[in-house]
Amino acid sequence: MGQSFCKDCPIFISFAITAMNQKATLSQLITTANRFWLMKTEPGECSIDDALNAPNHQVDWFGIRNYQARNFLRDDMTLGDAVLFYHSSYPKPGIAGIARIASKAYPDPLQFDTSSEYFDPKSKEENPRWLTIDVEALFKCPVIELGELREHEELANMRVLQKGNRLSITPVSKEEFEFIAKQWLGY
Repeated sequence: MGQSFCKDCPIFISFAITAMNQKATLSQLITTANRFWLMKTEPGECSIDDALNAPNHQVDWFGIRNYQARNFLRDDMTLGDAVLFYHSSYPKPGIAGIARIASKAYPDPLQFDTSSEYFDPKSKEENPRWLTIDVEALFKCPVIELGELREHEELANMRVLQKGNRLSITPVSKEEFEFIAKQWLGY
């Protein structure tokens, strides 16, 4: 005889509580965020699981070496902004979780570390070129693949879907963020 879900079973209850918490988290995030972002990371460097397992679920978004992405960090991101946490350079690239900005931008220490692949000999401590920002992971979701995003007219203007876009950080409209939350995250 097949096993069915039981509304009194601990696994079902845990799943239901998690879904309600995610919906409440999304609602608060969408209501309070000033801006919305998609931030790409390679899971080998920092995955959504790494972020969720970090102290306070926070990681620094190190290694930004593109001026436009750096300028987003410096000029546009604010504490509490909403983030689509995106896994790139992965067999199934896509949105893997939800996060929020947890700090103001500050100098990326790796630009001064001669042993780091992110070392920049032209950057000086008194005038740093590169910035980082802390990101707090809120929850993981099943990966929403790039191809799935492309199937929806409501997302046609997302920068991540534009030909030639290689930026690791891109703005997302509130409407795009809400559509993704409703379509895939139970908002």
